[in-house]
Amino acid sequence: MTTLEIRDLRVSVATGETHKEILRGVDLTINSGETHAIMGPNGSGKSTLAYAVAGHPKYEVTGGQVLLDGEDVLAMGVDQRAQAGLFLAMQYPVEVPGVSVSNFLRTAKTAIDGEAPKLRHWVKDVKVAMENLRMDSSFADRNVNEGFSGGEKKRHEILQLELLQPKIAILDETDSGLDVDALRVVSEGVNRVKENTGLGVMLITHYTRILRYISPDYVHVFVGGRVAESGGRDLADRLEEEGYDRFLQAAV
Repeated sequence: MTTLEIRDLRVSVATGETHKEILRGVDLTINSGETHAIMGPNGSGKSTLAYAVAGHPKYEVTGGQVLLDGEDVLAMGVDQRAQAGLFLAMQYPVEVPGVSVSNFLRTAKTAIDGEAPKLRHWVKDVKVAMENLRMDSSFADRNVNEGFSGGEKKRHEILQLELLQPKIAILDETDSGLDVDALRVVSEGVNRVKENTGLGVMLITHYTRILRYISPDYVHVFVGGRVAESGGRDLADRLEEEGYDRFLQAAV
């Protein structure tokens, strides 16, 4: 059992010569095998939460704790967080010119495991994972995300998830920019990893459409840099009908 504990997390971002507080005391616990949907309007701090936990240097943690199985995540470097079992699927995956997908994936796997995967088994694993995600084998020879469509970038993120097998995955608006077919394939990939490894998932999204394919155990409404309300799938259905107005009014 793996547990990610976020306790009273407070995070600021530099804006010119001043700092603006974005997260104002976030409390959240994610265990192995659980899917937590984080839903909220633009500017509520959802992506800030994702990047702060992952260790992006732009975000300054000013208070609180992040613990992975009792270990202080905030004391770790970005690479150490990945080695410990954290994974971030970015909302806007970056291009890496000159680095092929195949080299990138094997280098990442080697860095996380501490040793290079056996080539014969690795090639087979990559092939199977790409087939599962309906990715043409030619993608392995292309530069990372260079010239990829939005859907191709998101499939590549889930390809990494399948091959690296982290303990906790933070999926930052993985559904954005996806058509119905790509959304289904990507969701199937997340569900497959969760079923096979007991993955814990923090699923950040605006909309309920991805929740048709990835069923959440918990739904958290994120407004004003903190969790305003938590519940089950029925809370997401209410948000679909009512929107976020009542939470925004209460946060004023």
